[in-house]
Amino acid sequence: MSTSVTRRSVLAGGAGAAIGLALPASADAGGHHPTSVSFTLDATTLDGGEQVTSVTLDTGRLGPIDPAGLTPGTFSVHAKATSPIPIAPGDQIFSEYDLDRTVTAARLDRHGNIVLELSHAEGQPGGGTLGYILSRGRNVRLDLVYTITQNAPIARRHGSAVTITRFVQGRLSNPEVDAFSHHVSGSGLKYRLYSPDHSPRRGRRPLIVWLHGAGEGASLPDDYYDNETTLRANRGALGFATPEAQRIFSGAYVVAPQSTSYWMEDGPRFAPLIREIVQDLVRRRRVDPDRIYVVGCSNGGYMTLEMTVTYPDLFAASVPICGVVEPLDGQGPPLITDAELATINTPTWLVTSRDDDTVPPETNTIHAHDLIGGALVTLYDHVVWNGYQFPGHWSWIYVARNDPSHNGTHIWQWMARRRR
Repeated sequence: MSTSVTRRSVLAGGAGAAIGLALPASADAGGHHPTSVSFTLDATTLDGGEQVTSVTLDTGRLGPIDPAGLTPGTFSVHAKATSPIPIAPGDQIFSEYDLDRTVTAARLDRHGNIVLELSHAEGQPGGGTLGYILSRGRNVRLDLVYTITQNAPIARRHGSAVTITRFVQGRLSNPEVDAFSHHVSGSGLKYRLYSPDHSPRRGRRPLIVWLHGAGEGASLPDDYYDNETTLRANRGALGFATPEAQRIFSGAYVVAPQSTSYWMEDGPRFAPLIREIVQDLVRRRRVDPDRIYVVGCSNGGYMTLEMTVTYPDLFAASVPICGVVEPLDGQGPPLITDAELATINTPTWLVTSRDDDTVPPETNTIHAHDLIGGALVTLYDHVVWNGYQFPGHWSWIYVARNDPSHNGTHIWQWMARRRR
């Protein structure tokens, strides 16, 4: 659940459309025909959102390049990011930008392509791939246009130096995101799926269901529904596809459905649509029906609780992160009643931070913990990772890093040991 303006510094990470661009238009140093080179935007999903962290120029076909001649000043990089949908007058989007990216290093990869490393960091503006539209409370993939300028000829080990006369932007590449395939359920709900190694000797695999927060749903009423922001706004789903998590779970499927609006809008309606995806994966993939786990943050934390209320025998474990139980405006009945919380028998581990000012811990996570029999709870004072302090609402960062622990057992290991 994230409509707070305080999200802007991190939710401005995302995944703009790869749009071509060119320049400069001079002949190369040896007087040869103009040289055109395509390039890829290399992205990484940080804890605070996806950023373009480098650019790879397809120069391998130009012949062996002398790496000693490459410096951060050999090329300049300019980036422009704009909303993919119109922004209404008076509305705001965080964070469009139009600026020069700092090149911190230039090197060759094993294919002979030039990689331009770009300055990036948590909360650093100008590299993000998502924009957060305030009135929608949603992230959208920004349209990204990168302009490369060559400032000095490229020295080759054999032959004359080369000046590239045209640069053509290619796709956005994020190996972790790209490892999740695209799908649409029979009911029309989009989802992304990570599939583990398919060695038949390993039998059926666990399934982890990741339910996103409010900012990663569809953006209504403009029908923006991209099946992308669930993996690019944070590391919630990606964490379970890392080598560490896959080792702990002995290879697991990870599915990330995307709401057509947001889960809290109508949880009882969305619950069977999520179950439909789960049942389809059990039927069509090598999923162990006794090892299905549901994890969700904020709006998705609510939906995680809703799923265990509605389907008490479906999941082996549940991890609601800063989940919503009481209406955030204090108006109306609870989203999950006390009676419903008391009926939950799925093993549950709740996580939140005490300084969460979006979903107050006392009336939501702590209240739920008091009513769910046998539930565990991890309460952080602040959300800090690698020395960077995030908004207190972002406690999903800890789960994505397998940080919560109880009596020496971390949360991923606890989940992996649970059976239905």
